[in-house]
Parts: sequence; C-alpha cells; structure tokens
Amino acid sequence: MTDAATTADLDPATLGDLLRVAGAPGFDRWKDQVHRTGGCADPIHVTGWSLTQDKASGTTLHRYSTADEPGARLRIACGNRRASRCPSCAWTYAGDTFHLIRAGLAGDDRRDIPATVREHPRVFATLTAPSFGPVHNRPDSGSCRCGTQHTPGEGVLGTALDPTTYDYAGAVLFNNHAGQLWSRFTTRLRREIAARAGLTQRELKEVCRVSFGKVAEFQKRGAIHFHAVIRLDGPEGAHTPPPHWASTRLLTEAIRAAAHHTYTSITVPAAADQPARVLRWGAQLDIRPIKAFGDGSDVTEQAVASYVAKYATKAAENTGTLDRRVGNREALVLLDVPNHAARLIEACLDLDPLYPDRRLAAWAHMLGFRGHFSTKSRQYSTTLGALRQTRADYRAAQERHARGLADVEPDTVLVLASWQYAGHGHTPGESLLAASIARDIQLNRETAREALHDQLHLEGALS
Repeated sequence: MTDAATTADLDPATLGDLLRVAGAPGFDRWKDQVHRTGGCADPIHVTGWSLTQDKASGTTLHRYSTADEPGARLRIACGNRRASRCPSCAWTYAGDTFHLIRAGLAGDDRRDIPATVREHPRVFATLTAPSFGPVHNRPDSGSCRCGTQHTPGEGVLGTALDPTTYDYAGAVLFNNHAGQLWSRFTTRLRREIAARAGLTQRELKEVCRVSFGKVAEFQKRGAIHFHAVIRLDGPEGAHTPPPHWASTRLLTEAIRAAAHHTYTSITVPAAADQPARVLRWGAQLDIRPIKAFGDGSDVTEQAVASYVAKYATKAAENTGTLDRRVGNREALVLLDVPNHAARLIEACLDLDPLYPDRRLAAWAHMLGFRGHFSTKSRQYSTTLGALRQTRADYRAAQERHARGLADVEPDTVLVLASWQYAGHGHTPGESLLAASIARDIQLNRETAREALHDQLHLEGALS
C-alpha cells in the first residue's frame, strides 16, 4: 500500500480511484491477480472460461470463468523486457537472461549443461562503434575536450561537442547495420580460428565450435555496442571438450583479428547528399578472460552473467530517446527529447527515403538499431523458451494442486477453453497499488538473490 505522505500528495481523482479499488468487494482477489503478475505495470486483460474434464468418463473435474473475477476479467503479465515500460516483467526477463548466460559459463545439471564447460576457453569481449565526432566525456586525464571536468551522470555527457560537424547520419546507419556487422564478425572469427589451427573451415567444424551469448548496449552518445561471452567448444557444443590446441590466447588473438579485418565491414552506397560509407567496428576492443571463481578479478562468471542480464532489459532510453515508436517530428518537441537524441532521431527520419529497405523511420526511437538486444548461438546453453516453460510448468503444477487435481495425470484430462482480449493496463488508483505490490515483490527477490550470491560465492571458495 502507499504510505501516508504519498497519499497526501495525490490528486483528488487518483485518490478517489485508489479508495474505490481498495473498498471494492473483490479487492483481495484483485491483489492476488496483481501479485501473480509480479506487480506488472501494464497487465493484459482477458475474459473467457476453461473446463477440465476426465478424458475417459467426460466427468467435469474443474470449471473456471472470469465472470467471477473482479471486473469480470483475468490479468496476466505483459512480458515486456524494457525496464522503462514494466520493471516487474523486466526483472523476470533479466533473471532468465542471467541463468541463460551463467549456465553457459558454469554449467547447469537441470538444463543438461555439464560443469566441465568451465574448462573451455571463454572470454568476455566488448565490440564498440567508431567515432562519429568528439563528445563530452570523462577521460582518465580528468578534463573533457571542452575544458570541463564533468561529474558522473551529468546530462551533457555523450553529447556532441560540435553538433554542426557531428556525423549523426553515420551514427544511425552504424546502429542500423550493427546486427549484420556482428554476423560478419562471427563468420570471420571462425576463419581466423581455423587459420591459427592450420585447418580448413570444414575441418574446423568437425573438431571445434564457437559458441556465444551477447547483449547490445547503447552508449551515452547513442551508438550501439555489443558485450559477448565467446567460448570454444568441441564439435557437439558444451557437451564435448574443445581440441587440445584451443586456448584463451588463441581465441583472444582470433577475436582481435576478426574484429578489424576488412571482411568485417559493410559498404553503404551514396544516396542524394549522403556519401558512401564503410561501416566497421571501432578501434576500442576489450577482451578479458572469464574466471571461474573470485581471484581478485572482476570478470567472474557471476559478474559477467549479472552484467549481461542488466543490459538485456535496457534499450536506447538511457540516451534520452523514447522507449516507443516516434509518430512524427512534433513528438520530439512535445516530449522534450534532448537535443542530441532528437538529432539522431531526425537523422533516421531524413535518411529513411534514401534507404527504404533499412526501415530507419520505423526504428527511429531506437536510433536506427533494429536487431535483438540479447542473442546466443544454438549450442551456447539453454534457451529463454525453455526457462519460461519451466516456470509455466511449475505454475501449472501449483494450479493443479490448488484445484485438487495434483494426483490426476495430465495425460488423462481434456482442457477446453475460450479466451478473448479485453484490454490492458491499470486505472490511476490501481497503478499506485500495483506499484506498491511490485516493490514488495522486488524486495523479496533482491533478498533471495543476495542469499543465492552468497551461496555461490561460498561454493566457489570451497571448490
């Protein structure tokens, strides 16, 4: 629930709605629904019914209808991965990403990923964008090029020193092609590994596989870069050991060579007033070995998985842009989008007619980037779908127990159902109450995560 100070600051309409919801006859059930969504900020509403029958006899075992629910509807989580849109669902997504990345680093018996994967060469690599012009920053020397020592979090950080010469068009075109650049990088990486092992591409496939899990992050200047866990496996992925010649050093050298090879570039043809451009990764390339346990290094399995999970729920909004599609240029003024982000969005709108196949206008709110924020190779570890299915199976088992069907074999029943979409979101009063429930859930989750972190740290120290 909201505290007294917060309640006193509410406008009369919101306060009245909050009191209406809290005083409604179905309030306890409404709270239960919201709690089941994890405190979702924008739940999906559905109406309908389900009927569970015994296949053999046709006997009705359970009947459910939303007619008995508050407002005659059932609320389910929206599932949005963006923390700016729904912190609760983003937390779940981040948790799944954490387990996915960590399973590929430490193994997971529940996912059939052996712990021996820890012995495979693996690094944490960051591929960045090139420069599109000088920006305000906090260099090691202390002073920015503008002569100021900026403080952390200062709004000017990442913005162009001279907006009139900054290559906004080049920046959004790089973002737009970043996914293809990654694809070319992984192709070249396999060739570089094969060359260092003295093998052909076909021979490499028979003895070694490159596996990875990556996440995209927007820098303050609005340029995309990728953080990736890259691992060398045997031919069957995590279940087979890599060949004897595979080493962290070889992998590191191959990554550096692949990132800066001429193959790992894309030529964008000239169009109207835009010159031809050759897009490639920036000179700044960070590659660090991943340690199994704490040894004074900050690049441990736990730290890497947490870092990747953190950025899996973010998009371009940390640069000052929007977290949804831009309808028109007027929206930039109405929504008070900062100048640097607004110029990048306008560049997308200006370039869209010149490169219609790139759909720059549709992805203007993402500053041109149109790829997935988190991806992995097939053999890296488990999948987000498998993790979600595990959670769904657990909840289904809970439901069967609550309905008195725990002892009934799922294969012996027939479920008939009919569902219709009935809207989404909360009323103002519901939003406040749901946010309070979400905070309580988050506190419990953080406490549980800290306990798990302490347990994993202890297990690492004892191994």
